[in-house]
Amino acid sequence: MADKREIIDRLINKDIKIHEIEKCVDSIDEAVEIRRKFVEEISGTELKEISNYSIDMEPASKKNIENPIGTVQIPLGITGPLKVNGDHAKGDFYVPLATTEGALVASVNRGCSVISESGGVTTRILDDKMTRAPVLKAKSVIGALEIKAWINEHFKDLKKAAEVTTRHGKLIKIDPILVVGKYIYPRFVFTTGDSMGMNMVTIATDSALNLLTHKTGVHVVALSGNVCVDKKPASLNLIEGRGKSITAEIVIPKNIVKNKLKSTPEAIVEVNTAKNLIGSAISGSIGFNAQYANMIGAMFLATGQDEAHIVEGSMGITTAMEEENGDLYFAVTLPDVPLATFGGGTSIETARESLEIMDCYGNGKVHKFAEIVAGTVLAGELSLMGALAAGHLARAHKDLGRA
Repeated sequence: MADKREIIDRLINKDIKIHEIEKCVDSIDEAVEIRRKFVEEISGTELKEISNYSIDMEPASKKNIENPIGTVQIPLGITGPLKVNGDHAKGDFYVPLATTEGALVASVNRGCSVISESGGVTTRILDDKMTRAPVLKAKSVIGALEIKAWINEHFKDLKKAAEVTTRHGKLIKIDPILVVGKYIYPRFVFTTGDSMGMNMVTIATDSALNLLTHKTGVHVVALSGNVCVDKKPASLNLIEGRGKSITAEIVIPKNIVKNKLKSTPEAIVEVNTAKNLIGSAISGSIGFNAQYANMIGAMFLATGQDEAHIVEGSMGITTAMEEENGDLYFAVTLPDVPLATFGGGTSIETARESLEIMDCYGNGKVHKFAEIVAGTVLAGELSLMGALAAGHLARAHKDLGRA
């Protein structure tokens, strides 16, 4: 095997590529060190902190990262207790949040306090599915309609072809099947167990397409035609849902609104109407909420979720109304939150530990995790709406370092 200096010189001279270092050394740790030192030399930067990590790069380099040079670190805070009254999550939970935004953890923590004093947040899972939608091409509009009819008539055959690739994935429907000129966009909809399932449904859909092309001769333009809709905000996902569709609600007595949030139910309702509903409508937003992305992002980074799905999880609608007796009804609905408690980034050691804090790591835990996510989003959303109604937002950020 070549020594480290020789490999770095070959990289500088472009005799080898950075992804080929593993072929020249005995271990992944050596490859990581050489690649990092190469970057230090060409950039003139000492990567002291990037080199300081505890995760095992051997499995990570096989499943989670290519060309590794180290890790980045994000501060991890804890919030709670969050009292959840769910079908799958029951009791008090402490929730890890990874963020660099001062005031976020404190704000969510205030929401948790309001929730606990009000008897807990009710959470439910509305739906659970993952999608992949290829784009196909026929010879004409008539041909496209014939392909659409064939798919509808042979769903059982396509289901069998898809499910042969997976033990956990189940094809539950192909809908909608959109036709645009010669192009056909069938949306394959699966359940995926405790995995987020994106890779699973991609492989399964590819297998079903092999049968479809063999039987019909249709041309597959691309395995993904953007009707999935994956890692992008879309009205289709807001309406149809994707990943875990979840909701959380609570009734907060008016005296708790006054004492804890320093506001009134009437003021919070008006802020929600003017900001989240009307403000979002006139700006053309896809989703009507104040800050779902904050809590979704912090939980995703803490627990090893696919961070690109934060854009989907940030969609949703906040509902606030004053009850007849003057109490505050408050709810969040998130139709598109892809989650996993097994596989993918959840296997990274820090992500696993974060999930274990909530007893949400491993098989059979994803619905519990989804309900905790819903409750956490409500806690943060409620706290921010209270701060806005009371005029405290700027002061909180100034006090906590985010002026």
